[in-house]
Amino acid sequence: MTRTQTPIIFIHGLWLHATSWNPWIDLFADEGYAPIAPGWPGDPDTVVEARETPESIADHGIDDVVEHFAGIIRTLDVEPILIGHSFGGMIAQKLLGQNLARAAVAIDAAQIKGVLPLPLSALRATLPVFKNPANKHRAVSLTAEQFRFAFGNAIPAAESDALFEQWTIPAPGKPLFEAAASNFSPHSPAKVDTENQSRGPLLLMTGGKDHTVPEAVVRATLKQYRHSDAVTDITEFPGKGHSLTIDSGWREVADSALTWLRRQGL
Repeated sequence: MTRTQTPIIFIHGLWLHATSWNPWIDLFADEGYAPIAPGWPGDPDTVVEARETPESIADHGIDDVVEHFAGIIRTLDVEPILIGHSFGGMIAQKLLGQNLARAAVAIDAAQIKGVLPLPLSALRATLPVFKNPANKHRAVSLTAEQFRFAFGNAIPAAESDALFEQWTIPAPGKPLFEAAASNFSPHSPAKVDTENQSRGPLLLMTGGKDHTVPEAVVRATLKQYRHSDAVTDITEFPGKGHSLTIDSGWREVADSALTWLRRQGL
């Protein structure tokens, strides 16, 4: 099978609209892949619509999102490659663990069950959701200042503010509450089959200045895969924060993913 036949599904995380992947879609299409970036269940087609109808996004949990993308995968003729950011990275790992994808790239992926480090910066980044227990069933928006801490801390303030205006949407609080309780729940939706020996290769990416998913979380995630002989690699970008998929340095991250996929024969 040639790369021209290989679909790629981009999976966004919390607070970013699916159209934030558009530059990646153009690049990967030029490289011979067939990329798409579907939204999460309930996501409207545009940023403006998403901001105007937060109730459509609210109360979707991890299992809902996994099944939504599994349904998309079932419509394809061949298994796709998955590239996910933040909670999208967790979703990609879950689908890969279920043998629904050929490979996955998880960029600053949200904490999966079994990962114990909880850095203070991650707590601060998610405080807008956790400060009110009722937010579990709501969609929560960030302010520009909150976005700058959680996403744009490694880029100029003006660039962070511009990205906030261009791409941010309300995000369901439910996945964060589920992930936070994962190590106390035997059947947590944040559990990933990290021991799967037959899954495709996985690349974890981490931004060294990420406040929302600090490097310690990604390296602890890597350790969760120690009982599997399947390919599990990690790449670090020391100077990047959580905005690494959308800011002016996105191409370095995308090119690194492309290089790794070619190395896997994909």
